[in-house]
Amino acid sequence: MEFEVTFKGKKQVIAHIGEHDILTDQPIYGGGDNEGPAPFSLFLASIGTCAGIYVKSFCDQRGIPTENIKIVQRHQFNPQTHMIEKLELEINLPSDFPEKYKDAVIKAADQCAVKKHLHNPPQMSVTTKSI
Repeated sequence: MEFEVTFKGKKQVIAHIGEHDILTDQPIYGGGDNEGPAPFSLFLASIGTCAGIYVKSFCDQRGIPTENIKIVQRHQFNPQTHMIEKLELEINLPSDFPEKYKDAVIKAADQCAVKKHLHNPPQMSVTTKSI
């Protein structure tokens, strides 16, 4: 799998993924134009949206409506390291959600591939190439 990343404007960085272009930018206070989420925000959003697709698929397979389900994602930052030290996903279910599936919907969210990669991070390298 390969993506291309290009640059535009003051602080805009665009990931070209197949037929999709994902624009990231920095907030105005960071020198950008705030025309898209910051790359780190996009990374964090991938966690909640990944869990979300597993919750959605679980419910769809059982004919459970998802219009009133939402996932709230919270982060706790360590002020000294400036790193996130705790991340919490809370699945808000409507009152008529079947009781027998409440534990199973948590297990479905836990199948998130992004979460699994955070627990078992890949090796990373950065190189240069003259073109």
